[in-house]
Amino acid sequence: MSRWIRVDATINQYISDHLGAEHPVLQALRERTAPMEGAGMQISHEQACFMSTLLRAIGARRTLEIGVFTGYSALMTALALPEDGRLIACDISEEWTRIARDYWQRAGVADKIDLRLAPAADTLQALLDAGEASSFDFAFIDADKTGYETYYELCLKLLRPGGVIALDNCLWGGRVADAGDQDEDTRAIRALNDRIAADSRVDASLIPVGDGVYLVSKR
Repeated sequence: MSRWIRVDATINQYISDHLGAEHPVLQALRERTAPMEGAGMQISHEQACFMSTLLRAIGARRTLEIGVFTGYSALMTALALPEDGRLIACDISEEWTRIARDYWQRAGVADKIDLRLAPAADTLQALLDAGEASSFDFAFIDADKTGYETYYELCLKLLRPGGVIALDNCLWGGRVADAGDQDEDTRAIRALNDRIAADSRVDASLIPVGDGVYLVSKR
């Protein structure tokens, strides 16, 4: 008997029918983002539910996000955090994150989110330089794919033992398994996937949620 199932439209609808309702501000933000160029960068409701459950399960309070776009995943994270929880969100786009700030305010969680508009590697290194190593519970990486390796290494230093990194797009539409695809982004994700699989510093699992989420727990 097969141990995996192809998620077609019918199965996807069944999954959706068995998830909690989408928060109304998350739904509004999804609808606001849908007609925008690059809307595919936004995570799905299914993935948001998965990550929200994970955040609550590990008792996350201090979190990082690399790549904000219009703020859906950051909003999901802030909603999942306790009142004293904080998210440091890294992006370089004032235009996209202006939308994000609006919806964070609407949901009443803007005070949980520290948006830093600068190259993410600089922000993460600054945190390390300030003595923040091993002090974060969770990091979500969903930004430029050629930067993933750098973000992974910096986030791993910032993460406490037992903390979790979730890296998005690690199946990359199936292209990582196509040896003929030598696009720069594909090669970057493929190389990092190989690196994580052999990394003795972590326990990890590549999960077929959304476009593939690599879950990494620091030992």
